Order: sequence, then C-alpha cells, then structure tokens
Amino acid sequence: MQNNRQPIILVDADACPVKEEISSIGHTYQMDVYFVASYSHVVKKEIKGTWVYVDDEKESADLYILNHARKNDVVVTQDQGLASMLVSRNVYVLSPRGKHYEESEMDMMLHMRFLSAKERRKGNYSKGPKAFSQQDRENFVHSFKKTLSNIAGIRE
Repeated sequence: MQNNRQPIILVDADACPVKEEISSIGHTYQMDVYFVASYSHVVKKEIKGTWVYVDDEKESADLYILNHARKNDVVVTQDQGLASMLVSRNVYVLSPRGKHYEESEMDMMLHMRFLSAKERRKGNYSKGPKAFSQQDRENFVHSFKKTLSNIAGIRE
C-alpha cells in the first residue's frame, strides 16, 4: 500500500459478520478490500479481497489497520478505541451494524466504555450486545454503500 494511492477498505475481520457484503460492495465500487485477521481466525470460506494475517496478540489487527489507514480510507471495526484514533485522521469508520463513527461523539463514547470497564472490574457485568440481526446487516449495507458513494464522488 503506497502513500499516494486511491482510498481502500480495511476490515477488522476477526469477528466481522458482514465480510461477504464488504467484499461484494467494495468490488462494485472498484475499491481494494483488505481483511485483517489473526492467524487463529483463518477463513476457510472464499471471500474476495486481500487477506492479511497478523499475530494472535490482542491488538495486532488494530495496530496493522492503524498503521495502514490513510485519509479517505474506509475501516470497518467494532473497536471503539481504534475508531477514535482513525476518525481524527479523516478515515471513514463504520461498525458492522452500520454505525458511522463521528469525531464529535468519540469523547462520550470512550468515557462510557471506560465506565463499563470499571464496572466489569468490580464484578458487575451487563448482558452484552444484542444478537446481530438481519436489520443490522441491512443498516450496514445502506451505510456502507452511502459512504462508498461519497468517496466515489471525491475520486472523480
């Protein structure tokens, strides 16, 4: 990946439920798609894109994405910490549920994440996120297409 290049799509692929949608839509928009996963999550199903495998260490995929994402790239991740670092660099960041992360909401989101972690350390656990639904998938597809359309307008 070069410095002076067209925008690309980077996917935090270990637990991403919308890899096939990303591959299909990304290629429709003629954007290169890079799926970043740890060696313990090697995908046996054939999904079109470039697969980058990193160590199993906790933050390896995040660090790879952080080091390779550039302005106007698209990153799909559910990691709020990674999202907060990327949006400040003018990277488009979407969650697999279709949430578009905005820089203006990062302080509050990270504060809430901190409070939740603090409660977990005390032994207070919440239910966790709701199951991924068909509506979540549709929300993602809509947000992803809208983001890629905006980028296509920038490139032309």
